[in-house]
Amino acid sequence: MNFNTQDLKIDFVKHRNKFFLFSGLFSLLGVILLFTLGFNLGIDFQSGSRVEVLSSETLTAEEVTEQFAAIDEALIPDDIVLAGDNREIANARFTEELPNAQIAQIQNHFLEEYGSEPNVSTVSPMVGEELARNAIISVILASLGIMVYIAFRFEYLFGIAAIVGLIHDALFVLMIFSLFQIEINIPFIAAILTVVGYSINDTIVTFDRIRENMKFAKKIKGYKDLADIVNKSIVQTLARSINTALTIAFAAAAIMVFGGESIRSFALALVIGIIAGTYSSMFLAAQLWVVWKAKALKRQKNKPKRREEVEPTT
Repeated sequence: MNFNTQDLKIDFVKHRNKFFLFSGLFSLLGVILLFTLGFNLGIDFQSGSRVEVLSSETLTAEEVTEQFAAIDEALIPDDIVLAGDNREIANARFTEELPNAQIAQIQNHFLEEYGSEPNVSTVSPMVGEELARNAIISVILASLGIMVYIAFRFEYLFGIAAIVGLIHDALFVLMIFSLFQIEINIPFIAAILTVVGYSINDTIVTFDRIRENMKFAKKIKGYKDLADIVNKSIVQTLARSINTALTIAFAAAAIMVFGGESIRSFALALVIGIIAGTYSSMFLAAQLWVVWKAKALKRQKNKPKRREEVEPTT
């Protein structure tokens, strides 16, 4: 699918306040959801055990629950997710860490019932906290590195606007996952980092076109000239951004529909993040930059001239 936008003349900057309001409301909603509903953390980030039951026939959640109850009446999974083409895989999650003796019983029981020993993974509270902490640190370091790069590659206003866009994209994804209580695991963190990389790449393309058009401009006096440059730059990069976003979104959607349960959260986060990243690079980061840059030019214009410039020496 190809969109030709070269002949379009749209005043995007004119609607900047609407973009700011839309992004601000969604970001605020995201923060509220994070502090109220919270996240549905997988055992990657909290203590617990996961048992992957394999069978040659189709499984049901009720059947798997009964099999665990046959081992021990108190052994009831907190969550069961079925996967596989014929639902022959069942992932049972326990919020408590299973002891080694009970794990051995589970493996022996399902080996006798289905002819395949289940895979059991356990995460202690200390490991879960460390993984969560490392995930947060990795996202923060990646964002800081991006800001430093853009500040040197372009200017600091571009860097700050890009980081605001990244925070917006991350909050948008987190809001959706918190709202629908979708499980967050290690692949989700990989998706967030992928979204950060895509978003900043799309933002850099837009910023680079803005910088090039500023070089060709005869004179930039203030806000109106900057707005014309940003509008022109967005139009020039719009087709590329839409085509790239659709290509990645279609691929991620295919993974989400036909892929395994373990990577479904990765694909979903990627789809949501790509859409948010395309929006923020053009309609948030670029709009913030033009407002801040116009104010910077105004301050520079109103800045008192040095004495020797005002009163030349004779």
